[in-house]
Amino acid sequence: MLKLLKKDLRLALHPTCILFLLLSGMLLIPNYPYYVVFFYTTLGIFFTCLTGRENKDIVFSAMLPVRKTDIVNARIALAVIAELAQMAVAVPFAVLRSAIGGANMAGMDANTALFGMSFIMLGLFNLVFFTGYYKNPDRIGMPFLRGCIVTFLFIGAAEAAAATLPFFCDRLDTPDPAFMTEKLLLLAAGAVLFALLTALAAHLSRRRFARLDL
Repeated sequence: MLKLLKKDLRLALHPTCILFLLLSGMLLIPNYPYYVVFFYTTLGIFFTCLTGRENKDIVFSAMLPVRKTDIVNARIALAVIAELAQMAVAVPFAVLRSAIGGANMAGMDANTALFGMSFIMLGLFNLVFFTGYYKNPDRIGMPFLRGCIVTFLFIGAAEAAAATLPFFCDRLDTPDPAFMTEKLLLLAAGAVLFALLTALAAHLSRRRFARLDL
């Protein structure tokens, strides 16, 4: 699997995945829905899989002396690396945004809680997108559309919660380092849910891809 991951990093990773890391700077935009920063990561994953379809990447990988399940594992691992890289690059911009000051009138502040919620959002995307993608890799549009729908429903619900629910408004949607206990708990819970949802996505994707007649 590690050799397949190395192949994906060198040959399959779409350049937009690297370029979208720079969009972490959007956290400096005043009054902006900051969850969109992490949506671009999912777009880069889509472009990677779409380019792979056009280049017959799955067929090429299946011809190698590897297990079909490892093909799935490598691609999902590549997606996780891209998602975690986006998180890491976004941290200093979030710190700078907090130092500049000013509440985000468009939704959640660029704080620790935002990263916890974004972990959950990315885990949901992985579950919806990859389970659909590995059911039929030639029809990638619908899985991504369903992933987008789930992602933006989550963003809408999260931003609505930040505007209406007292716990979100008064504790989570506040500048760091206020209420760090609650925010760190949400970050930990989000990371755990991200890991569980992605693991479930990998499990279901492996089962579906194993049944696929290439």
